[in-house]
Amino acid sequence: MTDTDTDTNATADSDDEKRAVVLVSGGMDSATAAYEARDRGYDLYFLHTSYGQETEAKERACAETLAREMDVRDFLAVETSHLSRIGASSLTDDGIEVGEADLDDDEVPDSYVPFRNANLLSMAVAYAEANDCSAVFLGAHSEDYSGYPDCRPEFFAAFQSVVDAGTKPETQIDVVAPFTEWSKTEIAERGTELDVPFADTWSCYRAEAPACGTCDACAYRLQAFQRAGLTDPVDYEERPTYAD
Repeated sequence: MTDTDTDTNATADSDDEKRAVVLVSGGMDSATAAYEARDRGYDLYFLHTSYGQETEAKERACAETLAREMDVRDFLAVETSHLSRIGASSLTDDGIEVGEADLDDDEVPDSYVPFRNANLLSMAVAYAEANDCSAVFLGAHSEDYSGYPDCRPEFFAAFQSVVDAGTKPETQIDVVAPFTEWSKTEIAERGTELDVPFADTWSCYRAEAPACGTCDACAYRLQAFQRAGLTDPVDYEERPTYAD
């Protein structure tokens, strides 16, 4: 049984086809995870969720565009509005302003949606089991878990135990987060190698177009491209320099 190891592939499905669900947000990390899964030989099923975030329309459009470009087996969009009703995140609560980027802050950011990944992974595993998929891919990486507790390798290992205990005896679904030990810069580099269409991805927390360039998501994205010596093809209202 695998967990989140970057070098391990899930067991082939019983019909000799390898199928995987990919949690696709519309952002660069999940898009690269999708291309990584395809590169490992999986047929893809996309799961996209909208949870009341300010940029949900843009994110869904990007996810749908990626699904068409990759000719995936299925695309399932699910609204998880309960996360918005729960609130306590600047992404879903109008009473909390999205803060300016602070890449040196080790505190959990106001953009953290409480226990979001457990909610999303639960749906992804259900979708995977219903379609005889043997893996669920997501794009979490090392710079995520410095701020988001549900992006830590320990979380994914624990969730794998939940999957093993809570699915049918004959079901084997591996939770695969291939970038947990990677920086976002390495994801930008890997995505470039795989020809990921980064122009059709979206990271900004504040705006649908152009991207603001100053929220945490924009800052980490711009920093990744700048450190990799690449130009981010997305348009920005501001394009500060974040590379060291």
